[in-house]
Amino acid sequence: MTLPFFYIPEYTPSQKEIVLDEDTSRNIVPVLRMTEGEKLNLTDGKGNLITAEIADAHKKHCSVKIIDSLFTTHDSRKVTIAISLLKNNSRFEWFLEKATEIGVSAIVPLICERTEKQKFRYDRMKGIYISAMLQSQQTWLPVLHDPKQFGHLAIEQFDDQQKFIAHCEESGTKNTLSTIKPLNHSIILIGPEGDFSKQEIELALQNNFIPVSLGETRLRSETAGIVAATLLCHI
Repeated sequence: MTLPFFYIPEYTPSQKEIVLDEDTSRNIVPVLRMTEGEKLNLTDGKGNLITAEIADAHKKHCSVKIIDSLFTTHDSRKVTIAISLLKNNSRFEWFLEKATEIGVSAIVPLICERTEKQKFRYDRMKGIYISAMLQSQQTWLPVLHDPKQFGHLAIEQFDDQQKFIAHCEESGTKNTLSTIKPLNHSIILIGPEGDFSKQEIELALQNNFIPVSLGETRLRSETAGIVAATLLCHI
């Protein structure tokens, strides 16, 4: 039987015991009704998988003793999805959850010329993608960046990365992303409802982003982000 899986923000290999925070303790003791002697798994989202045993089943500050720990290496293929914030916040949250389950390395919320919503609740977003990491039984948490202006991101240097931009403009030649063999590190730009502006596309091309198509149909922004994540992480 798979052990229950929980998140801790920090871990050092020298630790013998951990006192869990109130939210995690409440989930373990009053909700799951776990008691002293029962085992569980923990991760810090930085590759550490920790097996522990409940020492004190306190509902507000449950303590566990470490039985074993294992450092798991990150998948060699690292994918960054830079995607516009969306007018419907629940759609962006859905993307964040699914991209985490797929296994992306980093997510950069973008503010583009046509981005309609610019509010970003980092704490809420972090809670969503931590839950997705635990649900998918992973030990690496994607890096969630603060929102960036498109123009600032487009001119940044991404050493040793393949750089892609997915847009809907008909002009110019675009490769189909599924036909490109991805390198070990890549970044792709996904635009807002209404797509990138012509000026944004031109800026990305000037900075060596490769224009790509995600298929024959026109996709919502969040769907495009998931298709790109799947192709770059797993194909």
